Parts: sequence; C-alpha cells; structure tokens
Amino acid sequence: MTTSDLVGLRIKTVRRQRGLSQAQLAHPELSDSYVSLIESGKRTPTPAVLELLAQKLDCSLSYLINGVTAEQMEDIELALGYARLALENGEVQEARTRYAELLQNNNLTGLTRLRQDAEFGLALSTEACGDLDETISILLRLRNEELAPERGIEIAMVLCRAYRESERLTEAVEVGEAMLMGSARQPWTDQLVELAATLLGAYILRGDLLRARQFAAELLNAADALGTPRSIVAANWNASAVAHATGHTEEALSFAERAMAVQVETGQPRSVARMRLAMLQKRLRARPAEAGAIREVLRAAAEELEQTSTSILDRARVHIELAYAEYMAGDYDKAIQHAVIGRNRLPAYGYVLGAEAKLLLGTVYGAVGRFDEAAGHVASVRDWLAPLPDSRRSASTWYATAETMESLGDSDGAVESYQRALACAGL
Repeated sequence: MTTSDLVGLRIKTVRRQRGLSQAQLAHPELSDSYVSLIESGKRTPTPAVLELLAQKLDCSLSYLINGVTAEQMEDIELALGYARLALENGEVQEARTRYAELLQNNNLTGLTRLRQDAEFGLALSTEACGDLDETISILLRLRNEELAPERGIEIAMVLCRAYRESERLTEAVEVGEAMLMGSARQPWTDQLVELAATLLGAYILRGDLLRARQFAAELLNAADALGTPRSIVAANWNASAVAHATGHTEEALSFAERAMAVQVETGQPRSVARMRLAMLQKRLRARPAEAGAIREVLRAAAEELEQTSTSILDRARVHIELAYAEYMAGDYDKAIQHAVIGRNRLPAYGYVLGAEAKLLLGTVYGAVGRFDEAAGHVASVRDWLAPLPDSRRSASTWYATAETMESLGDSDGAVESYQRALACAGL
C-alpha cells in the first residue's frame, strides 16, 4: 500500500470508531466527496487538511501520518534520549543494547527520521564497542537510503573513520573523496571540514604525504574562512598529524596546541578526552625529557577516558601510551603493567597497537636483562602485523621491530623485519 492509501485507511478507521459519516467529518470546511477520495487513497491531503482532520477526529497528527499515537511517539523519543545519554556517558554497551532494542519496535518502521537516528546511534555505539565490521555493515545499509544532506555527511565521516581504523585505507579514501569531490562539490561547512580531516588521516596512513600536506593547507584555509570552533579544531589537529608525519615536530605541536585550546572550551567530553590522549602522545615523542610530567597527566587521562564514550581502542591506547611514559621515566615494572593492560584490552582489529604493545614489552624486558622474554615478545610482533595490508603505519612498526631484534642479537629476524618494512613502504 502507498502512503496515501495508509493515511486514508487510518482516517476511515478512526472516523468509523468515532461514529461519524464522511459528510459529518467534512462539514463545513471540506466536501464529503473530497473526504471519500482521501479515504480511498486517490487524493493526498495537504498538511493543513491533515491537521484539520486530526482535530476533527480527536487524534494525533502523527497517528494519521505514521500510524503512531502521541503516547507511542513520546515513548520512542524518550528511548532515543536514554540511548543517546548512555553513549555520551561512556556506557557504550548499554547504548548499543538500547539502540538495538529500539530498532525492534515496530512503531519505528514508518518514522523514517527517528529510525535513521536510531540506526546511526547504533553504528556509533557499535564503533565505540570496537566492532568495526558491524559498524561498517550498519552504515553501508543506512547509506543506501534517502538521507538528509547532513546525515549523509555524518555517515560518510564515520564510515571513512571505521575503514581507516580497520586499515582498509583504499575504501576509507574512496568514501571520503566521493562525498567531498563528487560532481556536486559543496561549499565548506563544519561537517565537511571534519569529514575532510578524517580523510586526511587516511592519506597519512596510506603514506600519501604530498597529497596530505596540500590537503591540510586547504583545510586550514577553509577553517580560517569559516571561523568556527569545529572547523578550527578539525583542520589544526589534522595539520598537526601531517606535520608530525613529515618530521616537523615543533610545527606539529603548535597546530595541536591551537586545536586543543579550542576543543577544551567547546568540545564534547569524548572529543576532548581523545584529543588530550593524542596530544600527550605527540608531546611524549617530541619531548622525551618531559616523560615524568607527561606520565602524571596520562594517568588522569586514563580515568577520563573511562568516563566518556571513547572506543575500546582508545582505552587500550591510553595504557600503551602510559607504558611508554613509564618506560621513558625509568619505572620498568609500571611500564610492563600498563603494556599488558593495554594489550589485553585490544579488540580483534587492533593489530598495530597490539604490535606496539608487544614491541614495548620486548624493549622493557631487554632493558632489565630478561632477554628470553624480550625475544619472545618481539618475535610475536610479526603475528600482530602479518594480517595487515602494507601501509606507512605498519612499515614504521616493522622498522622498529627490526631495530629491537637487532639490539637483542636476532640478526635473521632483524633482516626479515627490515625487508617487511621496505615492502610496506613500497620500496
């Protein structure tokens, strides 16, 4: 049945329940023949006529349009609100469950916008739970529907991010470029700058640094023209990532500090927590002499991440980063403790972080003279990296693995790892 058929059937059903004839319902504003045409689905009533009929029938407008009563609509909106709140508060599994239960509600079927809200919320909470394959599946299904322009951009951004974090870099780039560089190129907005920043991260990981540098400059210009906090944060943060990838360490910190200053004032807790972690990571690499002070801030960041809707990957990352800080500050026992926590928290797709955790454990055990354990951890790095496609990120980890193996006296393993690093870099 068409939408007009369904609307007409509801009007007819409620009219009969009220004991009214078509003429009684029509009088005096409408003709009874017009009401008859509406009820038979041969005419589509205007919004004004629908509102009039709802008043005459003493029922909600939402029921005539969607078959959902005002009370049912209120229940759906309340359930959506609870799911959003759970996600914002970091109760990601609870949010995922609430969104999934809501999507089982048959009353949601005809409420396209609210159903799409629920599906997108399910995708976000599923991503935060670390299930990227399911996240991608939900978003691909949702992307095939007729969407509002803003929702289409949101879906493209999260899909690009999920592909990127899954190391499916070609697909991440395709999604981002299709939205940003299609035939109907749109003027820059906050949403498009954020999508472009997500795409920029995929360029970096793919090793396309020349394109990344050019694109970062374009985004900075767009953000300056817009002058909005969201665009300034997205453009400067990702310009920082490009500067770091190209060896401009202090420039990277400058961009990152500008982004962080704006984010703290205007951002959501999840975004602030994730950015603070990445900021500390940059500082630790750029200024190792500050490892002791950075370690203290990382400890607070670990608690902050537990209270927000950051992903399992982020919560694992903060412990691995804290392990680096403990190692650089000379507390090897704490370094081992946090590296193990981070490794154990990693989802199935956390290959690069898993490799980094194992490599760090090998380095720490080597530093305290426990060479057999060190060699075992470093050798297992290959198991974490083997499933990954060739990329700049995996190349750098293979190279670090080779250096550590060499320091531990494993010449054959070092040569093999150097060769893998070269292959990942396309050399």
